[in-house]
Amino acid sequence: MEPEPPPQGLLALVQAANRWASRPRSPLRIVIWLSVYLVLAANWPLWSELARIGGAPSVYLPTIASVGLLMTCGTVALLSLTAWSRWMKPLWLGVVLLAAVVQYYMLSYRVVIDPTMLANALQSDASDVRDLLSWRLILSVLLVSALPGWFLWHVRTARIRLLSQAWRNVTLLLAAAAAAAGGAMVMNRQLAPLMRNNAHLRYMMNPLATLYSASAVVIRPIFGHRRRFIALNGAVALGPSYATQERPPLLVLVVGKGARADHFGLNGYARDTTPALAARKALSYRDVRSCGTSTLGSVPCMFSGLGKQAFEASSDDHDNLLDVLQAAGLAVFWIGNQTGTCKGVCDRIPHVSAFDRLDSATRRARCDGDECLDDVMLDGLDARIAGLPAERRAKGVVLVMHQIGSHGPDYYKRSSPDAKRFMPECRTNVLGQCSHSELMNGYDNSIAYTDRFLGQLIDWLQLKSKQFDTALLYIGDHGESLGEYGLFLHGVPYGFAPEVQKQVPMVTWFNDGMLLRARLSPSCMESGLDAPLTHDNFFHTVLGLMDVQTASYNAGLDPLSNCREPRRPG
Repeated sequence: MEPEPPPQGLLALVQAANRWASRPRSPLRIVIWLSVYLVLAANWPLWSELARIGGAPSVYLPTIASVGLLMTCGTVALLSLTAWSRWMKPLWLGVVLLAAVVQYYMLSYRVVIDPTMLANALQSDASDVRDLLSWRLILSVLLVSALPGWFLWHVRTARIRLLSQAWRNVTLLLAAAAAAAGGAMVMNRQLAPLMRNNAHLRYMMNPLATLYSASAVVIRPIFGHRRRFIALNGAVALGPSYATQERPPLLVLVVGKGARADHFGLNGYARDTTPALAARKALSYRDVRSCGTSTLGSVPCMFSGLGKQAFEASSDDHDNLLDVLQAAGLAVFWIGNQTGTCKGVCDRIPHVSAFDRLDSATRRARCDGDECLDDVMLDGLDARIAGLPAERRAKGVVLVMHQIGSHGPDYYKRSSPDAKRFMPECRTNVLGQCSHSELMNGYDNSIAYTDRFLGQLIDWLQLKSKQFDTALLYIGDHGESLGEYGLFLHGVPYGFAPEVQKQVPMVTWFNDGMLLRARLSPSCMESGLDAPLTHDNFFHTVLGLMDVQTASYNAGLDPLSNCREPRRPG
């Protein structure tokens, strides 16, 4: 019987590669190779950004080489902590997959993975995750992880005594750290100005930045300061307007999502995206800045009475606007159209999800899984108000609605077919695939749908005017990038985020009863629409409007205080 001929061609090449990969290798050599691979294959967003900043190849190529060398040393130092036995293979593969996923999102949406962005991502619900999945993500991850995955599957780790391996790991760690420190000192004159003027680059170093952010969000709180809850507002009371009121106030606060102020027709946008608000003579403040560039960064901050700087510096939790209103005796209620995204603001007041108890017909018509159009929050509003405690309801009601609004990247899902006025629109979550006009159309349709929703809400408030003095205050949580400077979505660290991620809309509407009750001059309010405001003003504006007396109220931060006529004696 003749022996089988040796394999030829591709099969022989594969078998030779498998034999090469299967050779025993020390864990240290594996992590060094893995580090070099990750720096080269999972950092294309960083390399392209350095090329953009550098301009000429003679400038950016030496910079890329320098940064790559420092990143390799840093990655080797970090992975040396894992250089043990074959049981580390799943961890090594996990790092590769993480780096591949992060690179995809940095390339697709031009985001950076700082602690705030990662914290926001970790709080995403199933629908948010589903919106971001695509076959391009799978392909991109496979392209980066296939080669190291194949190598890790075949490679055998050499058996080394535990103590000997520990010494080797410590030696590698110290050598890599020393090389990184030495290189940083030698290249300091070149790299220090670059990193100081382009701080976002430090969060593009993959996977170092991601692992750092993960430690800041997940590990540091476990061993760090335990946050306490501190009540800062002291005595809270309802003001004199309640003693003589004919009707209790009903204020609806709408927290928008991802809305850009410069895409509101009321603010001078070329497209008439806000006809419903204009027809109802709503007032729009045209220069309002957010507290953050993400929901997690903005929503708790805007409801806080501390202000942006003190809020971000605080290591404890404090009571917020809704706590103060409830302590004053008002009925306070939160309706959220985003799963689990009140970010702790509504924890101590009654709150519900907009899609709780929706009938099947409504779900089919206005929902896609757990994502529903915002007008579902209008369903059963009368019953929700009637269900609040009667003694609180008799004093006044504050209803908070948290929109899904213009939540990306699937902007086309944020408007109903009958409300789409700008066509054709981008119908994919890979925004870079769409033309600029298609992206604008999809986003503007979401703004127009918010306008229709707010118009319907104002109509409902007008119907309640016999029972309540009614008002609406709408304010966005953060802006959105739509391709400017190659950026999409939001969440860029605040210090170097573009203005479009910080500028947010703020719209008010009052019925005659509320104007009279709050002693507001419409002409005065109209004259102040260009005044620069921030989320810091929100807390004080609401307290002033609802006539809630507390030491935390600052009339200087209430833009309506100058338009409030003196109270008549008696």
